[in-house]
Amino acid sequence: MDRTTTEWKLSLNARATLLAVLLLVVGLGLWEGLDRAPVLGGGEELSEYELLMGGADETARVPPPSAILERAWVELSNPFYDAGPNDKGIGIQLGYSLYRVLTGYLMAAVIAIPVGFLIGMSPLMYRALNPYIQVLRPISPLAWMPLALFIIRDAEASAIFVIFICSIWPMLLNTAFGVAGVRRDWVNVARTHELSPLKTAFKVILPAAAPTILTGMRISIGIAWLVIVAAEMLVGGTGIGYFVWNEWNNLDLTSVIFAILVIGVVGMLLDLALSSVARLVTYQE
Repeated sequence: MDRTTTEWKLSLNARATLLAVLLLVVGLGLWEGLDRAPVLGGGEELSEYELLMGGADETARVPPPSAILERAWVELSNPFYDAGPNDKGIGIQLGYSLYRVLTGYLMAAVIAIPVGFLIGMSPLMYRALNPYIQVLRPISPLAWMPLALFIIRDAEASAIFVIFICSIWPMLLNTAFGVAGVRRDWVNVARTHELSPLKTAFKVILPAAAPTILTGMRISIGIAWLVIVAAEMLVGGTGIGYFVWNEWNNLDLTSVIFAILVIGVVGMLLDLALSSVARLVTYQE
């Protein structure tokens, strides 16, 4: 890559950043301006009948950005406070959610990647297991929640199971696809050098299929983060999903919007972490 290309890319990134900031400022400005309550009665004094009918009450509105920033400052200034079962800081709630997501996600990876290798390397196993995969894969993860609660009888373990069941399919299918797509020439060379099937899998097939496997892992972590929020709304107790639902029950829409933004930022960071790993693996190859 020559210097001109590098400078052009830097200029493009700078312009994209400037445009993104401009769109953010304009959007927040419009939101703040449109959120102002209109002057009641055109500035005239309301009649006794209008007062009796509630004409002086302001219509409920979405909180403006300034109110959300104030709430964010309050929440983030002490994110780990614990004032009881229904009053915990945003940091504690995120900790519960991340624990559930990562536990279920890692359990899915432990099963999905080896089984995906088996399916990708064996046409027989692919034909035998594919019908079950195609039946189970489209089922909504939350549809498993009642069954999990009935069998496991524990809300925490049931939420982890839901993360497991929704995370396993993208990793399984992408692993099988990546393994099956490895060039036969490379496998034949490994056989020529009399490598064992285990060494062939780790030294030839795994490096070649790694980008596809990591793509499946990125998809899975995004789905897992989406599902845990909905699952925590159902089972309650702790977690960022429960935080959103609890604040809604308290009619605190400002906290709800703040939590929504936090969910988006954390999801973005999880995806960035896995994409960085994927780029590192691709670069080393």
